[in-house]
Amino acid sequence: MTQSALDQLKKLTTVVADSSDIEAIRKFLPLDATTNPSLITAAASIPENKALIEDAFNQAHQEGYENDLLIERTIDILTVKFGVEILKLIQGRVSTEVDASLSYNTEATIEKARELSKLYKEYGIDQSRILIKIASTWQGIQAAKVLEAEGIPCNLTLLFGLHQAQACADAKVTLISPFVGRILDWYKKAENVDHYPIEKDPGVVSVKKIFTYYKQQGTPTQVMGASFRSIDQVLGLAGSDLLTISPALLSELEQDHRTVEATLTIEEAKQAEIIHRAAQTEQSFKDELEHDLMAFQLLQSGIDGFIKAREQLSTLLRQSYGIDAEIQP
Repeated sequence: MTQSALDQLKKLTTVVADSSDIEAIRKFLPLDATTNPSLITAAASIPENKALIEDAFNQAHQEGYENDLLIERTIDILTVKFGVEILKLIQGRVSTEVDASLSYNTEATIEKARELSKLYKEYGIDQSRILIKIASTWQGIQAAKVLEAEGIPCNLTLLFGLHQAQACADAKVTLISPFVGRILDWYKKAENVDHYPIEKDPGVVSVKKIFTYYKQQGTPTQVMGASFRSIDQVLGLAGSDLLTISPALLSELEQDHRTVEATLTIEEAKQAEIIHRAAQTEQSFKDELEHDLMAFQLLQSGIDGFIKAREQLSTLLRQSYGIDAEIQP
């Protein structure tokens, strides 16, 4: 019997589970896993995870935190605890996201990343198995540059353009996560188009361009396509360094038996027309981002969405433990 598309894909690309669902990770056994505030919030609503939440809250309380700081510390501890549970099931790494409200604050991002890294270390997890996720703002990328120099690997997320990818390469980050599906959604709405053939899918084309640029430059930063809307998009990027895929699409890939071949290879990237880019500065990054309406809008809306998800988790915890929000003067 022909191998499933998922099994074939695993021979071409490192498959990553885009989920905080422990059972889904146990089922699909990806090498790596990624989480984000939305996934953590969804997982925290599952009754089976109640013990993790209680442990996180109790630890934060025992550390002496109160009120708003107690809730924030609980969320950080809970996020790491989910990561620890995931790492029990996989051989590779888990990505854990810094509070998105810090996305435009380099120093605060660095401090929060160090806190998360320290928590993992306290739970006996080696730094090599953790990727700290940071939004691909200029400030976030500069924070990642510092963290990478300290030996804290980073995954730069909410990435929508080559200018962001170039800045990440300059910062020597470990991995980037370009969002394929969100790019497609934006163009479908902007151009009033219902469907693109996969070879013209704006999200797929964007990631292919970034992959080609990286391989031409000999950039060690890895490319991990993310935010997929269909298995056609996933397979359209077969051969990428990594692909992070939701449980629903992993299940579809497991049931699909088409022949899967690499659409991205280092050899083809090096033979493609050379992509020339001028040296980048903070001002050139800002100018290019502001002139790319898609990337500009999606970066901000992505940050806003992750902030909202964290606020929802905060509300859930406050309701569970009877803690009122502090009123700011």
